[in-house]
Amino acid sequence: MQKIKVGIIGGAGYTGGELIRLLINHPAADTIFIHSRSNAGKPVFDIHQDLFGETKLTFTNDLSGLNGGIDVLFLCLGHGESKKFLTENKVADQIKIVDLANDFRLIKNSAIGNRKFVYGLPELNKVYIKSAHNIANPGCFATTIQLGLLPLAKAGLLEEVYTTGITGSTGAGQSLSATSHFSWRANNIQAYKTLTHQHLGEIGESLLQLQPESNIDLNFVPWRGDFTRGIFVSSTVHCNLSAEELKTLYKDFYKDAAFTFVSDQPIFLKQVVNTNKAIIQLEKVGTKLVVHSIADNLLKGASGQAVQNMNLMFGLDETAGLRLKAAGF
Repeated sequence: MQKIKVGIIGGAGYTGGELIRLLINHPAADTIFIHSRSNAGKPVFDIHQDLFGETKLTFTNDLSGLNGGIDVLFLCLGHGESKKFLTENKVADQIKIVDLANDFRLIKNSAIGNRKFVYGLPELNKVYIKSAHNIANPGCFATTIQLGLLPLAKAGLLEEVYTTGITGSTGAGQSLSATSHFSWRANNIQAYKTLTHQHLGEIGESLLQLQPESNIDLNFVPWRGDFTRGIFVSSTVHCNLSAEELKTLYKDFYKDAAFTFVSDQPIFLKQVVNTNKAIIQLEKVGTKLVVHSIADNLLKGASGQAVQNMNLMFGLDETAGLRLKAAGF
């Protein structure tokens, strides 16, 4: 089997490291280059020490592979940097792109030159992803929240939504800041970007895709947690359907999903950490429904979903290279 030739731009951060880990073990992928200006010439395992003994690849500053030496390019750059990179560097037209930043997620920003980006949430847009040439990979909170709400939107049941979610320190990226230091995070939590989080726009567009011409009021309070990875979201809505009706609604919606599952039991974060899975649990009390949803912010919320999108774009088994064991304990 001819392997997919892969290039990565921005391979030194958390998402880049997880993407490398997945791709070097992917049965159908051949990683050709990993670009990093600040680490050019260094072995990849010098930066991602979990990959010691796994790869002999080195970081490079050579971009000649953009001329056609690869089949797909992953952009693991900071938000706003992907558009700048594609403006300053010519990428051969035949090369497909998966962007992990937020540059192309919204409809109004979904094109640059002749490249049109498809929003890469497989549970929503699998048909479009399969024929796409460019993918805007969803955000981590956006993925976890949407997976909890999409079945309700499909049924036209969303009006006012109150969502809270807590994320690990890796969600803040690898660069140190006051709130990502161990001494700050340990035994500590904090709300941030209350009702203004940058993922609200993409969540809103996806919900309207399934429930058009609706005025969905989405209220989101994110939290910084005292753990390293994973997202736990709880969304509360008014709903008159019974618990059994809701369970059927959700299980029918996700019956063909490769990585999203509906649990009859209480869920917890370690079930999904280190996997590309998302798990949903429903709790109904009176007319109130609480939808709990969990995912690994670096995998289903970033690099794992990016590989899932690559699999779909190239006609591979959607789960290729993504059968990962949860941390568990």
